[in-house]
Amino acid sequence: MKDTREESVAAISARAVNLVFPAADGPVQALKDVDLTVPRGAFVSFIGPSGCGKTTLLRCIAALERPTAGRLLVNGMDPDAARRARAYGYVFQAAGLYPWRTIAGNIRLPLQIMGFDRAEQEARIARVLKLVELEGFGGKFPWQLSGGMQQRASIARALAFDADILLMDEPFGALDEIVRDRLNEELLRLWAATGKTICFVTHSIPEAVYLSTRIVVMSPRPGRITDVIDSPLPRERPLDIRDTPEFLAVAHRVREGLRAGHAYEV
Repeated sequence: MKDTREESVAAISARAVNLVFPAADGPVQALKDVDLTVPRGAFVSFIGPSGCGKTTLLRCIAALERPTAGRLLVNGMDPDAARRARAYGYVFQAAGLYPWRTIAGNIRLPLQIMGFDRAEQEARIARVLKLVELEGFGGKFPWQLSGGMQQRASIARALAFDADILLMDEPFGALDEIVRDRLNEELLRLWAATGKTICFVTHSIPEAVYLSTRIVVMSPRPGRITDVIDSPLPRERPLDIRDTPEFLAVAHRVREGLRAGHAYEV
């Protein structure tokens, strides 16, 4: 009964989740025996080498892939039901904004699809533009904004229908370090302001440690969880926290977990 109660109150619960892709030269196991609980309101980062299944796990949560074995619940529902209930917003690696739509028009699109009336659309667009500090840019087109601003617009679009969970697949990976630092700070501010549950895929150890309340370390394919680290850092984190012994200790444990994961490689 303990697992059932935990699943009902968790934002995301995975039990013995496996995913095998068929291929012409033989099946490929992308995920193996993944067990994970993501508490509501947590900021959880997934880190591991390329091809370890981080994005695949995120796609399973979003019902874009279907596990071949195990149990996966999102807000207490199976992922398909969670998708229909609009339980999550998804932010991809690229901003994915339609170039022929303004920033406001891009944010409006899911609201139109979901049937919100015009007044509600306008109110939600104004609210999320303010949240991501893009007030005054709603009438601009994507090509008129920097890469960092485009990613903020993509986050605004994912927040517009007020989903409980925000799934983010390495959204800042293509940005330079200065812009990335700024967006990391803004994302923490946004998380504090909204109370959303955030699942964040990254290849960066400093980014994972800086952002997260919990860090999930994954091994090379087939993707396994080698460590789950609950961060001892305070929720309010200036950038210079990265120079503290506490930060460096967590980063060291993440690095050791990644190194240990390679021992499982086949």
